[in-house]
Amino acid sequence: MLDMTDKVVAVTGGGSGIGRAIALVFAKQGAIVHILDVSEEAANAVRAEVQAADGRAIATVCDVSEAAATQSVIDGIVEQSGRIDILINNAGIAAIGNVESTTEDDLDRIYAVNVKGIYTCSKSAVPHMVTQGGGVILNMASIASLIGIEDRFAYSMSKGAVLAMTKSIAIDYVKQNIRCNCVCPARIHTPFVDGFIAKNYPGEEEAMFAKLSDYQPVGRMGTPEEVANLILYLCSDEASFITGQAYPIDGGVLMG
Repeated sequence: MLDMTDKVVAVTGGGSGIGRAIALVFAKQGAIVHILDVSEEAANAVRAEVQAADGRAIATVCDVSEAAATQSVIDGIVEQSGRIDILINNAGIAAIGNVESTTEDDLDRIYAVNVKGIYTCSKSAVPHMVTQGGGVILNMASIASLIGIEDRFAYSMSKGAVLAMTKSIAIDYVKQNIRCNCVCPARIHTPFVDGFIAKNYPGEEEAMFAKLSDYQPVGRMGTPEEVANLILYLCSDEASFITGQAYPIDGGVLMG
């Protein structure tokens, strides 16, 4: 079950957080994992973790907001590994603010990574998948794709776009044997979250951590590994009947 032996997998934002967990779990199942990240140091660190566990990984610097550079990276993966079976569009950034407090720079910055990044990577990978007879694209959305979240105007905009792009790719390429789904996490405890709290709520870290944890009815944030395991399933042959769907992993937020 969930065998990924020799599958060629590209993970954007693979140098930390959920991306790191994705790289580790796919490598454990036998995949050849290409770790793409803007930070060479972070990508190399995860590559070393994978290799230390007897997995296979290649680290590559990639800014997904740059179309030409992304095309070169994806083409390089196919040249090096022969194909690209799975693309996981995980790279993303966040911003706080409502429509009044969100600056034009904030909006452009979020769009460049969270929206354009999925476009650049998918546009680069899909022709290869069509040529090889199929593939899987998995996008990182959010519960913000499905419900309103206070003070997350630009971020929610971007994740709504992720959901729409997921459905568009799925319906456009279903006859070419390309599946496309997205996952919609609630709050996941990563080093990014800790840094985010420290930066935006100095002196209130403990109270804010508790507030973010309590937002989920189960009383805690999710873990990167829990998200990675769901993604592993959705990208596996066992999920071959699933496309165009958004899967919440939210600790009960959407129960009501």
